[in-house]
Amino acid sequence: MPVNKRSKYRGSRTCGGGTHKNRRGAGNRGGRGAAGWRDHNFTRFHLLGKREGKHGFVSPTSVEVTVLDIGEIDQMLPLLVVQGIAREEDGCITLDAANLGIEKVLGGGRVHHKMNITAEYFSERAKAKIEELGGQALAQ
Repeated sequence: MPVNKRSKYRGSRTCGGGTHKNRRGAGNRGGRGAAGWRDHNFTRFHLLGKREGKHGFVSPTSVEVTVLDIGEIDQMLPLLVVQGIAREEDGCITLDAANLGIEKVLGGGRVHHKMNITAEYFSERAKAKIEELGGQALAQ
């Protein structure tokens, strides 16, 4: 007894493909590769998920900046102190964000520790959250 459709048709001349002329060449599938893709108001986007030609621009002045939320930094602080990346003095934790590979500190999350952080850039929200607990956001 055949297990599936494929094995059911094995041994027959055309394996369920109709007459022996069917499934013979590239003409049966409309050409080779992407031949004829412009027919019937289709675009390459419809067929392959791609658009024809170039779109948009890349600004030569745009720079990728590595970022991290202040809430995530706050959660990592105890571990960073143990590892020696951050220092704790008089209840205030001092951290240089460059040691973590971070260039900009964003304002997402909650802050529970008083901290002095040095980074290249800070968002306004991150600065406000740090200074709310008596810490400092020091720009390099």
